[in-house]
Amino acid sequence: MTQPLPALSPLAAPAAPRGGTEAAQRRAAEAFEAQVLGALLQPMFETLATDGPFGGGNAEAQWRPMLVEQFGRAMAKAGGVGLGAAVLAEMQRLQAEAQAGPQQAGPQIGPQAPAGGSGR
Repeated sequence: MTQPLPALSPLAAPAAPRGGTEAAQRRAAEAFEAQVLGALLQPMFETLATDGPFGGGNAEAQWRPMLVEQFGRAMAKAGGVGLGAAVLAEMQRLQAEAQAGPQQAGPQIGPQAPAGGSGR
């Protein structure tokens, strides 16, 4: 005969997210901005010609993505375009909300039934 399956214990609620220190958040926001800037610069560098007396050919094509990545990092480190600051502010806001615990629900959108009756 078959044995019954053991009872499963209920899953614990996931822990509130922890954002770490402000310095770690700044590094993460800057790294995100560097990645975005590198992705935005990539198409511009793909159109550059690699032929000519100083062209690198296949070797240049192989190293170019790393060069573009470093350009993105340098731009983000120098202040970037403000994306890192916006990401950092949002990270800090979410961390503050998580630390404050559950709050009352905000205003509801849409029609609401009047209190104490059927609405007629």
